[in-house]
Amino acid sequence: MDFLGINVLLENIPSLDKGFIPLSKFNMEFLKTAKSPLAIAIERDNALISVYETYIHGTDTMYAADCYYIERLVKTLLWTRGGYRVYVCGDEKIGEFIKGIYDTTGKRAFDNKFMARVYEKDFEIICLNYDKRPAANELSKSIGGHLEGCRIGFDAGGSDRKVSAVIDGKVIYSEEVVWFPKINEDPDYHFDEIVKAFQSAAERLPRVDAIGISSAGIYINNLTRVASLFLKVPEELFNEKVKDIYLRAAKVIGDIPVEVANDGDITALAGAMELNDTNVLGIAMGTSEAAGYIDDEGNITGWLNELAFVPVDCQTEALMDEWSGDIGCGVKYFSQDAVIKLATVAGITFVENLSPADKLKEVQKLLEDNQPAAIKIYESIGCYLGHSLSLYSDIYNFKHILLLGRVMSGEGGNIIVRVAKQVLRSEYPTLCDKIKVHLPDEDNRRVGQSIAAASLPTVN
Repeated sequence: MDFLGINVLLENIPSLDKGFIPLSKFNMEFLKTAKSPLAIAIERDNALISVYETYIHGTDTMYAADCYYIERLVKTLLWTRGGYRVYVCGDEKIGEFIKGIYDTTGKRAFDNKFMARVYEKDFEIICLNYDKRPAANELSKSIGGHLEGCRIGFDAGGSDRKVSAVIDGKVIYSEEVVWFPKINEDPDYHFDEIVKAFQSAAERLPRVDAIGISSAGIYINNLTRVASLFLKVPEELFNEKVKDIYLRAAKVIGDIPVEVANDGDITALAGAMELNDTNVLGIAMGTSEAAGYIDDEGNITGWLNELAFVPVDCQTEALMDEWSGDIGCGVKYFSQDAVIKLATVAGITFVENLSPADKLKEVQKLLEDNQPAAIKIYESIGCYLGHSLSLYSDIYNFKHILLLGRVMSGEGGNIIVRVAKQVLRSEYPTLCDKIKVHLPDEDNRRVGQSIAAASLPTVN
């Protein structure tokens, strides 16, 4: 198929989404004829800079394709690396186009405002000559793997909170409690629930040497920047009571080391500890698409890893992400939203007013009965995944992929993995030989997650 003058050839197409154009394939074909060097640099906190070297065509006839390729690349780098300043180096015309798109009134205004909030600095695009491009300045952080002593591991999820008491790497007590963080406006509710969890674990330990916290959201220097757990908390209370909420809660237990990390990174850390290896990318398909990454040194990178906002599909009819206003992004391909979207195409109808989570359960029940429509849903997601793993490999240097979350549970997960491997073998054989795809046991994952969270802080 032709897209912006680029001929995209596919052997594997999702049966329920015939219009799917993998961004990975578009990029591969685009780069075969692009020869003019261009660099994208993303600056984030503490003057850390990620640099991505690539090419464009730099001709009038390929200008539309060049703009599309670079805009999608900037979007991808913003949501994987994170940052408040973007340098487009090598083509002023393309740079000015990106500047307009990412202006506060442009198509990517959401991205602009989101990054400004995360890094607490105005977002900006800067155009430079290629030879003036910034140098990379990356700094990964050794985190986790500390098992000595008496520790608390806390996992703050959107529907339940989990806490474990861990002694020398072994869980001696754990509990899961349903809570409602996303619908509560009073941050004292969140604080009290967190403290209750800490106290419950502390009561089972002879002492508390450290507290490690896994939480959905974006955390920098143990402070909350953006998190859906506190979605309803008024902005004026956020800085006062949410930003340092975990540090304040830990103080109730004592003056002890505390470490807070994104739940995606903790998932990847748990996998790395279980596999006893590095270069692990974890992807959780549930309400959204969450991710975490452990690099070749066994460290976390400080990147955002928000794959839900990373584009994977070029088709102009792709579903829109309601939050960002963009189309073709991962959340609509690797979450319960993807299952619901494909179920509609497959002719599956749901009872009115059924929640998204319950719709997913209905599809899973149909799969248990070997209904062809349900099988096609998971085969289509597997096809999405096979193509998108190639895209992700351009950003992350991974050897292992961990696939987690409610969408991956049961036979559906096995189908997704089988088809993804098939796509990799037929269309990306080099990558297929390089990586291993893992579907961990859910019970083991929960224990591993608790231990990984508890292992975050170092103890002097």
